Amino acid sequence: MKLLLFAVAGLLAQLVDGALGMAFGITATTALILSGAAPAQASAAVHFAEVGTTLFSGLAHWKLNNVHWPTVFFLGVPGAVGAFVGATVLSGLSTESAEPVVSTILLLLGAYVLVRSVALPWKRRQRSEFADDAGTPHTPAAHGRFGLAALGLGGGFLDATGGGGWGPVTTSTLLSVGRREPRKIIGTVNTAEFLVAVSASLGFIFGLDQVHGSWQPVLGLLIGGLIGAPIAAWVVTVVNPDVLGAVVGSMLIVLNGVRVINALGWAGAAMVAVVVIVVAVVLTRVLLRRRAVRQAEDAEPDGPVDNAGAPAPGAFTTG
Repeated sequence: MKLLLFAVAGLLAQLVDGALGMAFGITATTALILSGAAPAQASAAVHFAEVGTTLFSGLAHWKLNNVHWPTVFFLGVPGAVGAFVGATVLSGLSTESAEPVVSTILLLLGAYVLVRSVALPWKRRQRSEFADDAGTPHTPAAHGRFGLAALGLGGGFLDATGGGGWGPVTTSTLLSVGRREPRKIIGTVNTAEFLVAVSASLGFIFGLDQVHGSWQPVLGLLIGGLIGAPIAAWVVTVVNPDVLGAVVGSMLIVLNGVRVINALGWAGAAMVAVVVIVVAVVLTRVLLRRRAVRQAEDAEPDGPVDNAGAPAPGAFTTG
C-alpha cells in the first residue's frame, strides 16, 4: 500500500516538475515526510529516484525538441559539482539560516516572472540569446556561460543541501531573463537536472548512510515519475508561453511564500502580504491599461473612408 502511495506522490511531483520545471524535490520530500520518513532519509530517497525520473524526463523533452544542449552542458556540469559538494560536505549541516534569504529571493523572482508574463506578452520579447537572426541555435556567449555556470553551481549546491531547489533556482532565474521560450527553458533545466541528481546521489553515498532500507520510497517515486514524465513534457508543448510563465510565477510565490512565513513567522507573513499586494496592484493596472488600449482600437474605423464618389466642396449638383 505504501508503495502505491509513493508512486502517486512521484506521479504528482513529476507532473509539477516536468510541466513547470521545478518542485519535484519539494513535493516528493514533503510527501515522504508526511508518510513518516525522516527528513534526511526522504531527501536521500528523492535524489536517488531523481536519477531515473530526470533521465526519462530529459529524453521526453528531447524528443519534443524542448532541449538546448549547450545550455545543458554549461548549466548541468557546474550544477553536478555543486550538488556533490553540497551532499558530501554540507548535508549534515542545517540550512535554516539560509532558507529565509533564498526563499525571499525566489519569492521576488516569482513575482517578477508573473508580472513580466502578463505585462509583456511573448510576441513582444522573442529575442533569444541562443539564436542568431536566422534562428540557428548556437553556443551561449562567454558572459552567458559564466552566468550559467554560477547559476548551476548555486542551484546544485542548494538542491543537495536543502532537499530541493534546483528547479526553482534555475528555472525562475532563466524565465526572469525572458530570452527563450518557457518550454525550452523547462526542458533544458529538467535535462540538466539528471547530472545534478547523479552527482548528489554519489555525494549521499559517500557522505551519508541514509538510504539503506528505503527502497520503497525510491521505487515508488521512480515508478510514478516515469509515468508522469512524458505527460508533463507533452503539456509543455501545448500550453501558451505567457500562461505557462504566469503559472510558474504563481507557483514560485505560493511555494516560497509558505517557506518565508514558516521561517520568519509574522515578519515573513507581512513580507509575503506586501509582495502579493504589490503584484496585485501592478497586474490590475496592466490589465486595465490593456483593456483601455483594446477599447480604443475597437473604436477606430476599420479602414479609410472612401470619398471617391463624394462631390467636391462648393460644387453644383444637377437634378
